[in-house]
Amino acid sequence: KCRTGPLDIVFVIDSSRSVRPFEFETMRRFMMDIIGNLDVGPNATRVGVIQYSSQVQNIFSLKTFSTRADMEKAINSIVPLAQGTMTGLAIQYAMNVAFTTQEGARPLHKKIPRIAIIVTDGRPQDRVTEVATQARNAGIEIYAVGIQRADMNSLRAMASPPLEEHVFLVESFELIQQFGKQFQDKLCGVDMCMEQEHGCQHSCISTPSSFYCECNPGYRLNVDGKTCSPIDACADGRHGCQHQCVSARGSYSCQCRAGYYLNQDRRSCSMIDYCSFRNHSCQHECVSIPNGHYCRCRSGFTLQPDSRSCRATDLCNGVDHGCEFKCVSMEGSYRCVCPEGQQLQADGKACSKCGAGHIDLVMVIDGSKSVRPQNFKLVKQFVNRIVDLLEVSPHGTRVGLVQYSSRVRTEFPLNKYHSADEIKKAVMDVEYMEKGTMTGLALKHMVEHSFSELEGARPLSHNVPRIGLIFTDGRSQDDISEWARKAKESGIVMFAVGVGKAVEEELRAIASEPVEQHFSYSVDFTTMTHLVENFKLNICPEEGKGVTEIRSPCECEAMVQFQTNTVAILQNLTEKNILWAHSLAQMTARLEDLEKQIAHKK
Repeated sequence: KCRTGPLDIVFVIDSSRSVRPFEFETMRRFMMDIIGNLDVGPNATRVGVIQYSSQVQNIFSLKTFSTRADMEKAINSIVPLAQGTMTGLAIQYAMNVAFTTQEGARPLHKKIPRIAIIVTDGRPQDRVTEVATQARNAGIEIYAVGIQRADMNSLRAMASPPLEEHVFLVESFELIQQFGKQFQDKLCGVDMCMEQEHGCQHSCISTPSSFYCECNPGYRLNVDGKTCSPIDACADGRHGCQHQCVSARGSYSCQCRAGYYLNQDRRSCSMIDYCSFRNHSCQHECVSIPNGHYCRCRSGFTLQPDSRSCRATDLCNGVDHGCEFKCVSMEGSYRCVCPEGQQLQADGKACSKCGAGHIDLVMVIDGSKSVRPQNFKLVKQFVNRIVDLLEVSPHGTRVGLVQYSSRVRTEFPLNKYHSADEIKKAVMDVEYMEKGTMTGLALKHMVEHSFSELEGARPLSHNVPRIGLIFTDGRSQDDISEWARKAKESGIVMFAVGVGKAVEEELRAIASEPVEQHFSYSVDFTTMTHLVENFKLNICPEEGKGVTEIRSPCECEAMVQFQTNTVAILQNLTEKNILWAHSLAQMTARLEDLEKQIAHKK
């Protein structure tokens, strides 16, 4: 038997009309002699047979039979086609059909030799050179066997190199059976794995005139064609392991990270519940984490240095309590209080507002790039906290908003909105400008436009206080002194608020006298909410201010009015004295009359 290793062999048999019936019988015997000495089987050598003349007929493919008996039975059943000699067409069929994996050929990467044995007795009636080259380039090793009248040039054009080992010419059909024994030796050859140092790390597989290396299961052949590497079954990413995939000789297993255990599906992981061991000693709550646990206190409590016990927390410093004036902590809770003389509102957080006082308030906020978007949101919240202090109405307090950077933009004038809710919504819709810090330009805009009657400021004759609030976080890029002075000279009470890198000298220049009551500073944006109450105590006017006219008592008109009032009072008193004297006279007369009556009776 031929023991050189597995092969994929396809016999391509000429059954043209020039092959007489008894000659075809010798070709049957040639094929069966070759097959009889091969180790055939699905994992050994596979055999297919096609015959051709003017057309090609598949007798059986590489996947059809796995025993010699079945193959021989099929070969004995062949009926010759007895037509032309289209050898090129037969080679094309072998390449495109017979040697495909669908028909039973092993994949090329397995390096199983693909061998086509062409047996013909004449000259091809079509072209064979080009199609034979394509077949050889596709990995098919071609043996060309010519009998009797075969054309040697055509045989050489079809066969694989070296030609002396792949081209055979037999003088007659009678000699083909004897040639078959010689061809079998050529096909099987010697065991190349035994004849030379193959260098295969695992296994050497001998083939006709050559050999190839093969790896054990769980390994793949390296690019050098000799050494082997373990197959990383985890590399393709299809393992489904939640945490870690561990390769092991072509297979894999899933493992979990420390602090987790593998579930029954052998892929997913669950965290170990260390709190369930009941040895944590936490006063309030135990929280499991990978590789252990930690203790957590309930809301309103703080974890102590021992990492187990809890104590009531100063919630005023730990939560957003929302108290307008002051937060007072209690055990596990807190409450809001208001300054003396102000009442806590129904929400338990806000204090009484400015009451009936009337002001025109314009807030000028810094929208330069140094503020940054997240802090600009805090600025808008700060503005709305101030709006919450005021009784906004057309006849009460009016509010306007201006934003500036390298330019100035009126977000809304004093006469735009008539309720606190409208203003607060408009404030939150303001878009951040970015760019420079032109505070002087913003002051100029406020004086010339924002406090004009055209934009809703009430006339100066109404004595409604005009208040300007400037908010900035850095040094101005232009001069502020001129328009800060003009603002105060025009009767605007100026408040200056600085945050972060604001310049104190500039803030004091903006603020009205006394400066300490009109100037405020906060280290950063998150800590500036405490400034709201300072503004409330300074911005809110006295009750009843508004349109009340106050005149000096020394003015002439006032003195005349005082005299008129005094004369009226004196006249009223005189009239009362006359009436009193008349009543006294009547009483005297009646007394005299009574005395006369008494005397007469005596």
